[in-house]
Amino acid sequence: MTVHGELEVVPSATKAEAAQALKDFTAAYNRADKAYDPALNAGRVTGALGAINQAGLKARSITTPGGNPQHRPLELTDATFHVPKKAGWPRWFLADVDSNRDTDSGDQDTRWLMVFVKNGKNQLWEAAYLAIVSPGSVPKFLTDKDGWVEPVAADSARTAVAPRDLSEEYASYLQTGKPEHFAQGTHTTGWRQAREQNERRPGLQTQYVDQALDTGDFAPLGLATEDGGALVFFALRYFDQQTAAKGYRPKVGPDVRALLSGQVNRTLTKEWVSSQTVMLAPSGGTGPSVRIVSRLQGVTSAKGS
Repeated sequence: MTVHGELEVVPSATKAEAAQALKDFTAAYNRADKAYDPALNAGRVTGALGAINQAGLKARSITTPGGNPQHRPLELTDATFHVPKKAGWPRWFLADVDSNRDTDSGDQDTRWLMVFVKNGKNQLWEAAYLAIVSPGSVPKFLTDKDGWVEPVAADSARTAVAPRDLSEEYASYLQTGKPEHFAQGTHTTGWRQAREQNERRPGLQTQYVDQALDTGDFAPLGLATEDGGALVFFALRYFDQQTAAKGYRPKVGPDVRALLSGQVNRTLTKEWVSSQTVMLAPSGGTGPSVRIVSRLQGVTSAKGS
């Protein structure tokens, strides 16, 4: 009898492999940040984090071609690895680390939650998602007797919302306020209010278009938590288009200008990738189903007309 390795349920990585992936990412990140050269870490980032990181480095390579004069090496320490058992590809795991970009006490203390993915035996581990959260926001994950965590399938009925629906539903919510199962906060009601204020600015009309981004390395990934819910990472693409009154032009900052195609006459359209980390309530629970605990975003391209 032949056992097909891609069908066998196994840990996605050993703890040693996970530690090496984190080390390799950090080294590549520092090389790229010091030189402002996206090519130096292109093989270590992917998905939402990769899109944001690579566009940012591309912009800064143009605005500051001599490299980063204020480079400070990133250090990621005190790592805990949460590795799921699963069959097939992609394999992935979550690293919970402390960075040297915060204060290690009080309100400014943070943890970095990083999702690493690998799509084949001969491919590199790449960081696809990053969430920066308070230490108290890191949930307790459901583990088996050997300490491996449980992944949540994209179509899982365990949670009040299936992970595969999050990107599309968040795009709908930002446009219409529905579905209403997103908890109030900075990245939900607060973001919608901020958009409404931008839309009413005199002399400058701003329109937003939100699109689901949920395939390939942008697919949602989640881990089951002890409370019956899940921690899930997912992505969104959106556009904001600014149209100035006749005789005026939208202002274009240097980082956006570096990513610009076309000539800004009256209209500037920016494309963004946004990465969200959410706590999903268990299926059948009461109260808001989706609570956003972290959101990172960045401009990935711009067009003038």
